[in-house]
Amino acid sequence: MKTRNIFVLIAIAIALTVVSLWIGQQTYSWFPPQGSAESKLIDELFSFLVTLGAFIFLGVTGTLMYSVLFHRAGKYDTRDGPPIEGNVTLEIVWTAIPILLVFWIAFYSYNVYAQMAIRGPMEVLHLHTPMGMASAYAAPIEKATEPIEKIEVLAKQWAWVFRYPDKDVTSTELHLPSDRRVSLALQSEDVIHGFYIPAFRLKQDIIPKHTIDFEFTPIRIGKYRLTDSQFSGTYFATMQANVVVESKEDYHKWLTRVATYERSPANNQAASEYFQASDKAFNPGYPTVKPAAPPLVNYPG
Repeated sequence: MKTRNIFVLIAIAIALTVVSLWIGQQTYSWFPPQGSAESKLIDELFSFLVTLGAFIFLGVTGTLMYSVLFHRAGKYDTRDGPPIEGNVTLEIVWTAIPILLVFWIAFYSYNVYAQMAIRGPMEVLHLHTPMGMASAYAAPIEKATEPIEKIEVLAKQWAWVFRYPDKDVTSTELHLPSDRRVSLALQSEDVIHGFYIPAFRLKQDIIPKHTIDFEFTPIRIGKYRLTDSQFSGTYFATMQANVVVESKEDYHKWLTRVATYERSPANNQAASEYFQASDKAFNPGYPTVKPAAPPLVNYPG
């Protein structure tokens, strides 16, 4: 009987493992398409966490349901349960396993975090000199000999401005070459902003008076959305920009063409909403920061 129970438990564990792995694989369809090499790191970590969580959840709830269905007391049974005392071996096992799991998750998560090279606000504030980010792992082009594409990013209330120093081109739309390493020099003109592209799984805080060099590799041609992940004031929700990933040829054609354009004020939704609100007699009851003037750029998007 004891041998039979062991085989039953092994079969249940195998079934739980298979179902949990299947659930973990479904997580890849929950996110936007992978727009950067770094997005694979995040998706794999999330899939791992969901697989582990599904195994624990199904195991615990399955055990509870089995106990409720097959080991409950009779309707009129008011006796106390058997006086079972603690089992030292069992207590050691169910204490050791969660500890090992926590260390496993922490180690895996830390490695991904280190490869993504994302710094928190306190890390940046304690840097005495601007410090470059370590490159995240990008296996498809790890041995590429092409130079890294450098782009300057300025965040301000409430607009994104991108400058391409090689052509002295400015834009409110971020254009990136596909399958080529990109280095962004992130700067804030006023308060803390957050550089966040969901499809790239990238989010980096931008601290005033500090330049943060942030690298990643776009791998999927298409149009994406950049948002400000930090609450930077009344109109922070309007601080969005298109991110266009295109082939290297199309990217250089765009740079060459835009370099011939005269700079003009870009459309600024925050400024438009502010002036519309100021024309009305309604008083919201709280002070509102006046948006900066619309930036002058070669390409307003």
